[in-house]
Amino acid sequence: MPLVRIDLLRDHHSGHSISAMSDVVYEALLEAGALANDRFHVIAEHADNRLVFDRSYLGIQRSDCFVLVQITMNAGRELPQKKALFEAIAHGFELRAGVPREDVLINLVEVPKENWSFGNGVAQYAP
Repeated sequence: MPLVRIDLLRDHHSGHSISAMSDVVYEALLEAGALANDRFHVIAEHADNRLVFDRSYLGIQRSDCFVLVQITMNAGRELPQKKALFEAIAHGFELRAGVPREDVLINLVEVPKENWSFGNGVAQYAP
């Protein structure tokens, strides 16, 4: 189960662009092995002083279009799958949401399957 957070600056992205970002991440996760309909996204827009990021870390120039994507998902993907996921999201954001690639920061957090409860207080994936 991927849980996705998309954080961005308020007033720098249209509603259509934000919806496109959610779609891009969902589609990229399907390619990485997530299950259909396993879509849980939190999208938060922040005031300028509530989303803090370095505009030139690692020599990458970032603008007010900056988007932080954090994905928490089950552990087990190989490095090539992770790289393909990052590429698909950055490419899709640029193509479909108008977000420059350099403005897309992605953080992948991998957890054991038993760390999820999908409802009813039950760990559905636990042995």
